Amino acid sequence: MLIPSIDLLGGRIVQLVQGEKLRLAFDDFNYWIEKFSRFPVVQLIDLDAAMRQGDNSELVAQIAKRLPCQVGGGFRSVEGVRQVLDQGAKRVIVGSALFSSGEGGGAVNIGFAGELARAVGAEHLVAGIDTKAGRIAVKGWKAHVELTADEAIPELDPYVAGFLYTHVDGEGMMQGFPLETAARLRKLSTRQLIVAGGIRSQKEIDELDSMGVDAVVGMAIYTDAIAV
Repeated sequence: MLIPSIDLLGGRIVQLVQGEKLRLAFDDFNYWIEKFSRFPVVQLIDLDAAMRQGDNSELVAQIAKRLPCQVGGGFRSVEGVRQVLDQGAKRVIVGSALFSSGEGGGAVNIGFAGELARAVGAEHLVAGIDTKAGRIAVKGWKAHVELTADEAIPELDPYVAGFLYTHVDGEGMMQGFPLETAARLRKLSTRQLIVAGGIRSQKEIDELDSMGVDAVVGMAIYTDAIAV
């Protein structure tokens, strides 16, 4: 399944390369909302909130009322997750808050994961697992913890409906997603597995689908490499 992505930064829809370099920006929200209206789920990410440099909460609320969204970006509390669900989001992606770092390296914040699942229901939660150079990236991809996706997924499995794995090294570059990584991660959980980062063709989406893996696509849609 193809899941279109809407990334918000500074009040605009954007596409970044590796989470840093601005490549594209759009102000025509109605155009993209109408274009994505036929999809069963759209991914909506507030990059400002993820980077802890403000937020686009009003835009998130407006879009979540018009599209079936899974929303991510800087969620660190039960109250924040509950609020965006009340605004119309179907599911919430929680990333950085699920991980902590310390002298011993990194750890999954099982206590917070369990608290969220009890408060809003695991069916409304997606664990965001983003990696750079093999390690989980947090705080808008500006920091990392000494954990791998392979270590984190089994621990978080009881508390979420699915996993969003973003290959930050390829994000926005349209060089293809490492299919061997998708195949390996697929074996770790029976939950929905969604991958993102560099996906560039319908053929690639079909190959992922044959593994039981869904694909988030941004740059390839906004540059018309993939027609939607």
